[in-house]
Amino acid sequence: MRYMLDTNIVSYYLRRSSPALEERVNEALKHRTIVISVITRAELRYGQMGMTPEDRRRPLIDGFFLRLPCVEWSVEAADLYGVLKHGLKIQGKPIGDMDTLIAAHALAEKLILVTHNTRHFDNVPGLKLEDWIV
Repeated sequence: MRYMLDTNIVSYYLRRSSPALEERVNEALKHRTIVISVITRAELRYGQMGMTPEDRRRPLIDGFFLRLPCVEWSVEAADLYGVLKHGLKIQGKPIGDMDTLIAAHALAEKLILVTHNTRHFDNVPGLKLEDWIV
């Protein structure tokens, strides 16, 4: 199985807030079964820019980027984004644009999305989810 990590999972991992998550991510890194979306990379880089130069997380983010493959955006993901965003809006259950982009990317790449916010993504048809924190 291959997995795409949601931004919140990477944040928890970098904060070292869950030993079980750390173990799971480290094991997946060894076996090369996890990736991040370029969207997650953008969110993390944005967060990093708001940190003070002394913040210990700044170099952790850069180091994480070196260890983890980042999947580029595709035309298929872009098309899925439009379909998903419209469908969720019609259902009256929209999610944020960044989360919709990440969901579309995971679907396009046929990856399981690892998130601690599974209820948020529950209405995305066909999206497989796992929460490695519980």
